[in-house]
Amino acid sequence: MKVLVIHNRYRSSAPSGEDMACDAEAALLARHGVEVVRYERTNDDIGSHLAAAFETVWSRRARLDIAALLRRERPDVAHVHNLWYRISPSAYAACRDAGVPVVQTLHNFRMCCANALLLRDGLPCEECVGSTPWRSVRYGCFRGSRLATLPVAFSEWLHASRGTWSSGVDRSIALTDFALERFVAAGLPRERISVKPNFLADPPSPAGGARAGALFVGRLTSEKGIPVLLDAAARVNHRDFVLEIVGDGSLRNAVGLAAQRSGGRIHVAGAKCRDSCLEAMRHAQFVVVPSICYENFPLAIVEAFACGTPVLASRLGAMAEIVEDGLTGRLFAAGDAADLARAMTWLTDHPAACAEMGRAARAVFEARYTADMNFDVLMSIYRQVSPGASP
Repeated sequence: MKVLVIHNRYRSSAPSGEDMACDAEAALLARHGVEVVRYERTNDDIGSHLAAAFETVWSRRARLDIAALLRRERPDVAHVHNLWYRISPSAYAACRDAGVPVVQTLHNFRMCCANALLLRDGLPCEECVGSTPWRSVRYGCFRGSRLATLPVAFSEWLHASRGTWSSGVDRSIALTDFALERFVAAGLPRERISVKPNFLADPPSPAGGARAGALFVGRLTSEKGIPVLLDAAARVNHRDFVLEIVGDGSLRNAVGLAAQRSGGRIHVAGAKCRDSCLEAMRHAQFVVVPSICYENFPLAIVEAFACGTPVLASRLGAMAEIVEDGLTGRLFAAGDAADLARAMTWLTDHPAACAEMGRAARAVFEARYTADMNFDVLMSIYRQVSPGASP
């Protein structure tokens, strides 16, 4: 079997979980004997914003590139991950003309939301779901700019009105049931959406011995709940409480200032490689995922589960679906620093309960999120659109 993987990489200065998920899935396919051909562009190459605006709507270059690749390689399936902003939905047209079926993983909500997060003014927003996207222009949802939002909204409107998201894709993949419902509300046919979560290849074994501290791993940005986390950490009144923050982003200075004022209770580790992040998770008492946006499928949760570490997450969107309150972690009211502080205090004060939830988290990982299980589900999806294909 041969699969063409199509992916628009994010800027290298802002590493994305989508890039990691795409790379992991391509490696998984290759490890199982599937021939993988890749077509990639990167947002590092964006020069003129005007040119990028046109490419967002329809990239002639990407269509020609992909058409040539399809003629040369003749894949059984084209698997699209991200199209924004250098590839565009013109990729679907190239595949349709070549008679190659398309599978699309819906890593974010870009098809129905200008900022892809379903988030506005710090709160979930679904005003454009199942509707026209012009409100996003009024609000300046993309990069806080009405002008920058306009081409994104126009692309969403054009392709929704032309039925591109349905006619150009044979099978869509949602990462959670929660996300599936949002996409159905946005107009995708339910019967052509499969649910397949992300996975973790080569998971570490849980660490033995005592664990200590809370851990955050991710981008230091507002949608990831950093202001809420810092506020909550300042409220925790427990002599054993320590929070380690791993990552980088626009709020790094605010995080550094909070650490200076914390009296040693907040440690800032900066960005770390994946192996170092996993090692930190193996020794943490619990991992905190305080996002104020819905999220689609936070890799940090699966990584924590693999490490046998419970997760304290916002009771919101996909997080509330993946983390079972009281079994594999705890949930708190999204955006509520006081509730988060109470939960962090409780977990710090109950190491035995944390250990038990960590064991349950590892069991859930082994039942749902292993690479072999993911491969089986993915191949089943490929066979639905290309019945004769086999590894």
